Amino acid sequence: MKNNLLKVVKFLLFLSIGVLLLYLAFKGIPLDTFMIGLKNAKYSWVILSIVLGIVGYLIRSYRWIMLIEPLGYRPSLKNTFFALALGYLANFAFPRLGEITRCGALSKTDKIPVDKLIGTVIIERVIDVISLVILMFLVFFMKINFFGAFITEKIFNPALAWFYNLLDNSLLTWLFAAAILFTIIAIPWILKEKIQSLKVYNKAKNLLSGITAGLKSVIHMKRKKEFIIYSLLLWLAYALMSYVVFFAIPATSELTFVDSIFILIFGGIGMTIPVQGGFGTYHAIVALGLSLYGIPKQDGLIYATLSHEAQAVMIIIIGFISFLMISLIRKKTDKSGL
Repeated sequence: MKNNLLKVVKFLLFLSIGVLLLYLAFKGIPLDTFMIGLKNAKYSWVILSIVLGIVGYLIRSYRWIMLIEPLGYRPSLKNTFFALALGYLANFAFPRLGEITRCGALSKTDKIPVDKLIGTVIIERVIDVISLVILMFLVFFMKINFFGAFITEKIFNPALAWFYNLLDNSLLTWLFAAAILFTIIAIPWILKEKIQSLKVYNKAKNLLSGITAGLKSVIHMKRKKEFIIYSLLLWLAYALMSYVVFFAIPATSELTFVDSIFILIFGGIGMTIPVQGGFGTYHAIVALGLSLYGIPKQDGLIYATLSHEAQAVMIIIIGFISFLMISLIRKKTDKSGL
């Protein structure tokens, strides 16, 4: 009962944050002109973005198989795709639930231990973060004149001022940091025996053991070059998803492919904020990113809405289809006694 109540509270909390951010993003935007902008958009480009999204799913699914193979398993592309799509759908309920959901789904259909699958998802996320950082540097150096002044004024100078202020209060700051560090280390050490006797500790230990085994197996991947190629194709598909929607409205139609990578990075940051499906966070941060190009907030929100809601509809439809397909596969597996 308490667990169910806690889940409901978490769901409502994340949803409230999303609604608040959505309200703040659209505050002051005339609804009638915004709706006219949506109505006049060229939806053929939006549909193409959805198709590219599905291609991205397929590429990510195949890349996930390459991460799983060193564990001694070879799931089908079909089952992997269904599990991945179901995971994305689960993120609409609770942020980050998708990673666990897709591992659980593939475990049910292909009899692969969940803890080992989690190891592959962790390394997949690490690779994605590294890829995103590399893209950030590439975009920065390709458009250094454009972003240089903005980064210097809005990021570098404030950060430098904060650092100098920190040095002025260095003794107090370091004493406070040392006290926190001591507390973090001392409390687990003092309560070591009590912690080790807890069931949750043993479960976490077993889970960590399985994750470690999964990560070690992935290091010995045989198809490393192929994995790199598919990773490049994945980010190409994502960038094209952002790029083609530029042509849906006049305000963004003059932006370049490199600009789409920048917006992809901005959108990716928005999606990492723990809100269901990135609602509100994606819209606000993408509109902010487009404002650097002099695009009005209203047009930026029209673009963000077309891009985000197209993918959201795709996730919901494919996610529910995947849920039904996984249920059928599980029933067949149970009947066959496998």
